Amino acid sequence: MSAQEFAARLRGRERIVGYWSVIDSPVSTEWLAHVGWDYIALDLQHGLIGYSGMVAGLTAIDASGSTVGMIRVESNDPTPIGRALDAGAAGVIVPLVNTAEEAAQAVAAATYPPAGVRSYGPMRSQLRIGPNPADANRDTIVVVMIETPQGLASVEEICAVPGLDGVYVGPSDLRLAVGGAHPNDPSVDDEFEAALVRVREAAAAAGIAAGIHTPDGAVAARRLAEGYTFATVASDLTHLKAASAAHLKAATGER
Repeated sequence: MSAQEFAARLRGRERIVGYWSVIDSPVSTEWLAHVGWDYIALDLQHGLIGYSGMVAGLTAIDASGSTVGMIRVESNDPTPIGRALDAGAAGVIVPLVNTAEEAAQAVAAATYPPAGVRSYGPMRSQLRIGPNPADANRDTIVVVMIETPQGLASVEEICAVPGLDGVYVGPSDLRLAVGGAHPNDPSVDDEFEAALVRVREAAAAAGIAAGIHTPDGAVAARRLAEGYTFATVASDLTHLKAASAAHLKAATGER
């Protein structure tokens, strides 16, 4: 799948399923890309991946020929956004966006002038997107995260920002944002579910994609059935630990 095809599918609100990577391990990332996920998101905000790991990870993803690489950048700033796109990402997921103005800043950082402020230097991205700035502007995806009290309160205005392709729920932070004491606090289940409805309905009204991070495939399927248009499953580190622990339990007879 080309970046242009991925952009068209996401903007068309087609159902898309991706995977999350936090480990700087290009070989395992390459294997994951051959599983058949629509995209793999490399996490540079909380993950254990630096710039060279990001480039190697995107190269590994591209080797599949069918999966595209997204980057969750460190912050809403033109430098990390531009570096991720120059490295060949099909798009960026921008964390901690609180207002429509901040969402517009993210769009501008990913867009070449005169519409935006992205500096021209497509070191690797020209192999996938561009190098014509107009083509890059057309084919690059920009998604912002809804995960704070301010972001939730402003979600309708955020979704209406021109050039924004989608919003993405970070469930751990959003549960904290609605009053949870910890990221899995069941006492705020009702408030959390209401927040999820608000986000997906705001996205639908604006005609943009609505995405969410999920702990497993079953939850991803449920959120997609509820109206989210793309979902990411777990992470490589989470599954590595879970698989290893399960085999240890089976080998030792522990219950």
